[in-house]
Amino acid sequence: MIGRDKQGRRLARTVMAGATLLGLLSCSPAGPHPDATVGVVVRDFRISPSRQNIPAGTVEFAVRDRGPSTHEFVVIRTDLPADHLPLERDGLTVDEDSPLLHSVGEITDLNIGQSGELSLRLRPGRYVLFCNLEGHYLGGMHATIEVSGETGSSSS
Repeated sequence: MIGRDKQGRRLARTVMAGATLLGLLSCSPAGPHPDATVGVVVRDFRISPSRQNIPAGTVEFAVRDRGPSTHEFVVIRTDLPADHLPLERDGLTVDEDSPLLHSVGEITDLNIGQSGELSLRLRPGRYVLFCNLEGHYLGGMHATIEVSGETGSSSS
């Protein structure tokens, strides 16, 4: 009988250890792993992505503001060249509501030295990255990336 009790306790400990491990794994952050990561530096008056060609799927933009002022990071899908986006009536900012542009996502108000992340599911096409604070786009804060390949589902 004593042998069976030890065996039972050993089995119980093994089951508890397994259950604990499963519990820990189920508490880990969920969500898609990016298919591509793009580092982006924003500074007066440039946006510099680490790569211009990326595969379709989940893309993680890691954006760092190198100043010398606050910036934002806007991603739109369009067939227009990056330097020919439609402007608002003020003539200083991009008209993000234009039917020629498809807004995909953005990070607003990145302060000097601050970083932000933006995870987007991108399908194949041309995307423009830009800062839409007054006059920044016109000053040259824009870049183009091309997304190629197939993706399972599209939300952009």
